[in-house]
Amino acid sequence: MTLSIWRYAHLALAVVSSLFLLILSLTGIILAIDAVNEKTQAYQVENSSSINLAQSITGLRKVYPEIIEIAVDHNQFVSIDALDEEGNTIKAYINPITGAVLGEIKPKSQFIQWTTALHRSLFLHETGRIIVGIVSFLLLLISISGIALILKRQQGIKNFCAKINRDFFAQYFHVVSGRLFLIPVLIIALTGTYLFMARMDLMKRPNEEIKHKLIDGTENKKIEEFRIFQENTFADLEKIEFPFMDDDPEEYYTLKFKDRVVTVNQFNGDIISEVKYPYTAALEKLSLDIHTGRTNVIWAIILGLASLNIVFFIYSGFVITFKRTKTKVKNKYKADQAEIIILVGSENGSTLFYANQIHKQLLGDGKRSFLTSMNQYGKYPNAQHLIIFTSTYGIGTAPTNASNFEELVLKFPQNKHVHYSVVGFGSRVYPDYCAYAAQIDEILEKQNWTTRFLALHKINDKSIPEFTNWIHHWSEKSCIALATAPSLYQAKVDGIRKLKVIKKTGEDHATFTVLLKPQSKLKFESGDLLAIYPAHDNRERFYSIGQNNGMIQLEVKLHENGLGSNFLYQLAENDIIRARVMRNPDFHFPKVPAVIMIANGTGIAPFLGMIRNNKNTAIHLYAGFRYDNSLTQRYQDFAREQIANNHLNTFHFAYSREQESQYVMDLIKQDVLLFLAHLESGGVIMICGSLRMQRDVEQVIEEIMLLHKDSALSHYKESNQILTDCY
Repeated sequence: MTLSIWRYAHLALAVVSSLFLLILSLTGIILAIDAVNEKTQAYQVENSSSINLAQSITGLRKVYPEIIEIAVDHNQFVSIDALDEEGNTIKAYINPITGAVLGEIKPKSQFIQWTTALHRSLFLHETGRIIVGIVSFLLLLISISGIALILKRQQGIKNFCAKINRDFFAQYFHVVSGRLFLIPVLIIALTGTYLFMARMDLMKRPNEEIKHKLIDGTENKKIEEFRIFQENTFADLEKIEFPFMDDDPEEYYTLKFKDRVVTVNQFNGDIISEVKYPYTAALEKLSLDIHTGRTNVIWAIILGLASLNIVFFIYSGFVITFKRTKTKVKNKYKADQAEIIILVGSENGSTLFYANQIHKQLLGDGKRSFLTSMNQYGKYPNAQHLIIFTSTYGIGTAPTNASNFEELVLKFPQNKHVHYSVVGFGSRVYPDYCAYAAQIDEILEKQNWTTRFLALHKINDKSIPEFTNWIHHWSEKSCIALATAPSLYQAKVDGIRKLKVIKKTGEDHATFTVLLKPQSKLKFESGDLLAIYPAHDNRERFYSIGQNNGMIQLEVKLHENGLGSNFLYQLAENDIIRARVMRNPDFHFPKVPAVIMIANGTGIAPFLGMIRNNKNTAIHLYAGFRYDNSLTQRYQDFAREQIANNHLNTFHFAYSREQESQYVMDLIKQDVLLFLAHLESGGVIMICGSLRMQRDVEQVIEEIMLLHKDSALSHYKESNQILTDCY
């Protein structure tokens, strides 16, 4: 129920603010580019901020006899409004040490001014500012609700950066990019909200006026002797306004600093008055600097990317919503009238699709069927059959719309015996294959009001034959006719491309290589995923890609009952297959000085491509296999060749089924010093293979770092020094 609240809140806030967020994001991208462009102007003088005002002004007065004002903008560019020795008006950026003109002060282009006005007020003046402020606050709430959803999805903060299930493109990258740009988006929203509150005077605090005691008879001083000018630099200053008349005691220097305004006697340098800004003014300026990125080029780039990502959030969020709602469920009968209750546990709607196809047939046959989510379970006084279709989410846990089912079953026991059947959807690739369905089956078996109708039935990779097999058994036993035609249960799959088989090895062991050439332009990198459709329907099998001279290289383990592996094993050269590439940027080769790669079995596939295309990065490869055979000899030959070509530094193989049994964890323990130095120097560790291997490897690294450096593994994960792609 909690997750539903967060999800609906997240969606509702996004729907309400989407149009305005789109406008603000697009204009934010343009303004971020403009902020970066500003930094490319060569108007900042090295070390000028360390020169005190007394030294600088003394030198500038030799070049400019009459100075009206000197200003320092957010880029630390110093500008002057003055007259030179020939009486010419000079308004330009200058070198504050020599007075040399560096460039003309140019106003913002009309396009940038137009974009700024649109970003700040939507051309609606005060009303627009209020709308922008409210939208900023809504973005803050959207970000907070998004964090809550990720925490729920990943089973807590410890797994915040854990691997995300790749259900479909929009869902996967919505979560991944959400984690990546979480902090920048939060900062954009928070600072935007604060600026709105400040401009509406909601945070207004009075200035503090300080009167300084004037001492009569103080002798005149040269400007370079003024204490306030000696103690401050251009780094502290925003503007100096010079006296209009040099001999008028009522004319003063006015120094505007970031936190105060000071009036100074032009003859002796005494401070006449001082106005200190409240802390809210400093916070407003800091918020403006952070919100615009105007003071730091790197932060401006990050803000631009975060704004671009908000546009993608809007797109992918609506795609996710559409996918979750595209299966329209129509309940002709109410829950208390139905004789057949169908409950669904589905994360992204695919399981709901199958359940709805059954539901529609039952209604068409005149049966009183009712379909809802498992979290909506309640009392069903007329129920005869209870059918549960559920996927398994995360590591053996419930989908989000089934998280409360066990509690509800205990809370609402039925008043008469009901036949139950559980159908689990999952993939045998995962160790927790249909684990949640098995858990539900066990819970229902223990209830005193249930009678098992069919044994737990598991569907691997949305297998239509396996699903229709269950339909056949249920129909036969219930005497209710349901269609078993496969076409009825096929959903459309988008993004399919044609790939030609260039090479396939056939060795005397269970692992083989497939080389595929795209038949049209296709962007991919080592570490991306290839989805194939071995049954020519919507069932996907995923394989990690190694890039090999523009072709896709797969390393595949042959499973006796493996749908995907057997399909690939039967391929011959020049065969054409249908597949699609799923981008996986979180597991692309990082741009760092050194990388340690750890793999077991076919997890070596993306590393082969990364090593082959490596140019300047030091790479150490650690791989574990069962046997030392012709396959691993081929990998060793490859590694030696890459060492000779300066693409690889070292490689270490472990064999778990040989006489001297070893695992990759043993190799890591042998090279403790290398791993310590590697992580401490900012190196990246990439892990690809089985989930069990990943857990064991991470445990060993955790023990090493805690023992020698007193650092937790989470620290290195947060800094993106541990990258994983395991199944």
